[in-house]
Amino acid sequence: MKISAVIPAYNSATFIRAAIESIQAQTSKVDEIIVVDDGSTDNTEQVLKTFAHTVIYHKQANQGPSAARNKGIELASGDWIAFLDADDQWTVDKTTKQIQALQTNPELHLIAGDMTEIDNDDQLLTQSVLAKHKMLDYFQQLAGKPIPNALAALVKKNFIPTGTVLVKRQTLLEAGMFNTEIRYGEDLELWAKIATFHAVTCLPDILMLRRQHGNNATQASEGMLIDLTKVAESIRNFAAPQLTAQGISPNSLVAEAQWTLGYWYFSGGNYAKAREAFKKSLSQDFTLTNLLYLIFSILPASLINALRIIKQKFAKS
Repeated sequence: MKISAVIPAYNSATFIRAAIESIQAQTSKVDEIIVVDDGSTDNTEQVLKTFAHTVIYHKQANQGPSAARNKGIELASGDWIAFLDADDQWTVDKTTKQIQALQTNPELHLIAGDMTEIDNDDQLLTQSVLAKHKMLDYFQQLAGKPIPNALAALVKKNFIPTGTVLVKRQTLLEAGMFNTEIRYGEDLELWAKIATFHAVTCLPDILMLRRQHGNNATQASEGMLIDLTKVAESIRNFAAPQLTAQGISPNSLVAEAQWTLGYWYFSGGNYAKAREAFKKSLSQDFTLTNLLYLIFSILPASLINALRIIKQKFAKS
């Protein structure tokens, strides 16, 4: 078993040293560390020169993190790939715990885990993200065994942080690696594709410290929600039979993504775009909620605003 660690980097001079050192400190050593510099304009390259004899460095024009990860996968000589973002850190026994899980369950193709969230000053924000989302007890009971109906679980809540993943390189190649056509949700799309055809698990152990700051904070935006509709459509296309077998309606998956986009438009007062999204949602899954919001989006803006004021008054009372 040979493990290649892949780090995509863009203007990462501040934190990348700590990221690399956290990999080098592993109780079970990785075989190579690959940093793909995605067109940094700061002194990331200068920082990496201090690791010249221990890190494989590749610089390319800026193409986004998915393209950088894909290049790292292509360059890797390991049969297993582990990912880490340049501003995050692994816990010291991360690879040891994953290797142990693999030895117990050799059918696994992907092993993820829990993570802690910290700020720029290394101060604790969230001790356990799995606990935060009320999933820790389940994964503690599972104890590293393959997740039953993993695809259905993933589309309900993406519980696989990319920086905790250890995955077979061949499995990544067969799945097509990360989708470079979208900016958001490309990780979910890839993990869902792997979970459709292979055994995966998520350990209840903290494997990574994820740094939360302004540059990587995720907030709902038009681009993000549009990408998530594309991800939902993609998952439906490659996994409809598996979704159905696991109790998930493939069309409802797409409908929910379209409704979420429509609601975002509706909340922002863009009723024309909201109407189009609600129509698409309703065409995939006819529900009373979809129908009501489509009707609301057709009403005059003045009437919608008046109804909102009435709703707010009732909520306060």
